[in-house]
Amino acid sequence: MEPFSTLSPLSSLSSLSSPPVVPATAVAVVGAGRWGRHLLRNFRSLPQAEVVALVDWDTTALQTLAQRCDLPPTVALLSDWQQLWQLPRLDAVVVATPAAAHEALIRSALMHHCHVLAEKPLTLSSATAQALCQLAQQQQRQLVVDHTYLFHPAVQSGQTALVRQELGSLRHGYGSRTHLGPVRQDVDALWDLAIHDLCIFNHWLGYLPLKVQAEGLSWLPHPGASVPSSPSLSSQSLSSENLMDQVWATLIYPPNLPVRLQWGWANADKQRRLVLVGDRGSLVLDELAPQPLVLYQGHLEFQGGGWQVYGGAGHGLPVAHREPLQEVCQHFLDCVREQRRSTLSDGWVGVTLLRVLEALSRSLQEGGKWVTVADCSPHPLSPNPSSPNPSSPNPSSPNSSSPWSPSPWP
Repeated sequence: MEPFSTLSPLSSLSSLSSPPVVPATAVAVVGAGRWGRHLLRNFRSLPQAEVVALVDWDTTALQTLAQRCDLPPTVALLSDWQQLWQLPRLDAVVVATPAAAHEALIRSALMHHCHVLAEKPLTLSSATAQALCQLAQQQQRQLVVDHTYLFHPAVQSGQTALVRQELGSLRHGYGSRTHLGPVRQDVDALWDLAIHDLCIFNHWLGYLPLKVQAEGLSWLPHPGASVPSSPSLSSQSLSSENLMDQVWATLIYPPNLPVRLQWGWANADKQRRLVLVGDRGSLVLDELAPQPLVLYQGHLEFQGGGWQVYGGAGHGLPVAHREPLQEVCQHFLDCVREQRRSTLSDGWVGVTLLRVLEALSRSLQEGGKWVTVADCSPHPLSPNPSSPNPSSPNPSSPNSSSPWSPSPWP
């Protein structure tokens, strides 16, 4: 009689219990610019990914990056992203192109059953971004946005301090993101810079702002420039005096927490600083400081006919040494391989940020008028059913289950 197997019972059991080998995710990086280079480097360093293509319309930039990274000949170098669909194997597309090109590329990738990691902003309007999120759901594909700050250890450590309520009851917030260039010709300082700080404050507070107000100044000529407009306003080309080089904004978070921010690209005083102030202390995030996250704990008490100061000393909070962008790439791969939605930075998080940007743009275009954020979306949405009730009387307790809860700086 022929033996049933030449394997021993133990070896047969071992072979049956071994987990199946999951092939590396085949990734194409579209965009050979500054951020595309960082994304390419990180995906090549992760064993769960295999870069199969690099795409850029500028063939010189394409060849230069391929040589600098010593890409093997197995990586296809393409000048047209539509050539991607001819590849024998492709699981995911990483989009690092100018935002105006995002919609068509992401839509095509999803229609070809590819997962997508997109640079921020997801698109230039919340309506088109929402349509892409719905398409991703229909296609059962993951759509993740590279909001790198959400993965930064300093931001995550700040979130932990807020959950512990180390500031007491929150009173207000403020921040500044300024530098001297580069100056964009396709969007204004608001759309270039604000998304980083909006992302952090939304994440820390667990809310979207209820309403916003913005004012700006313009000094530099921007020939042929245009900016995204609110869905309630028609798209329009804007002259240089309409394309803001400096923007000041006030955001009101539930139930009535004001946050004052400024952004500008014509200021030699470079700043990257955000602050939340409570009745028991202040949390300072300053990415240019040797200690990027500092908690100042102190308060005032009325005694003897006057206000007395208690405490006020600051101490640095622990910040892990991890590259945020690599965390983004690993998170994306995990979502793809486990077929699970990103609760931290999926497409719907990108939609909500676009709603805030559209409200701020509308306020700028209407001379500093207060604009309700929900009014700027044709289909108001809740990105996460567990998000806190905007009428909650306790903004000092951020909701850890919110989509806003929890490298080189972006």
